[in-house]
Amino acid sequence: MTLIANIAIVAILSYLVGAIPASFIMGKIARGIDLREHGSGNLGAANTFRVLGSRAAVPVLLFDIGKGFFAAWYISGLGEGTIWFALLAAVSVVTGHNYSVFVRFSGGKGVGTTAGAFLALAPYAILFSVVIWLITLLLTRIVSLASMVAVVLLPITIYLSNMLLDTGIHGSVFLLSIMVAVLVIYKHRPNIQRLREGSEKKIF
Repeated sequence: MTLIANIAIVAILSYLVGAIPASFIMGKIARGIDLREHGSGNLGAANTFRVLGSRAAVPVLLFDIGKGFFAAWYISGLGEGTIWFALLAAVSVVTGHNYSVFVRFSGGKGVGTTAGAFLALAPYAILFSVVIWLITLLLTRIVSLASMVAVVLLPITIYLSNMLLDTGIHGSVFLLSIMVAVLVIYKHRPNIQRLREGSEKKIF
């Protein structure tokens, strides 16, 4: 199989896995609603929690994390098993989550799926980021702020884990974490505006 064919297979499969809209499906199953028309209108675990509660949100979050991990860990192996195919799978699965072909290219903000992908690429760093996310959430009770803080600090946790634990993370993973941080911040533009106005809703 040619290199181009391998690239196409990994990119397309990862995108399609990422595009599975777990929160949209959960909204239809649990209450027969379109989550894009309720709460923040975002197709993610946080809005699922706001509208449907924790019993619906937890499976959605786990699925979103799982599809990110599955793409970066397993689908990437359909290529040549190199770090570059893992990076391609990670980018594609997050893109699929954020711009799903199944729901007219709408989607979530990519935080859970990003966490899953980096769980495969840089597991120690993502664990540090989860701790940062939890601490920020408990202090502020604002999911969007916790997510942005965690993703902005992800490159730093990757660097520190590589330096302190000698994890051998490829430098390209560090660069990808910066790109993902920019994308997540871009997707959170409405939240940033509400934070400035003091109108961003707290999760509990």
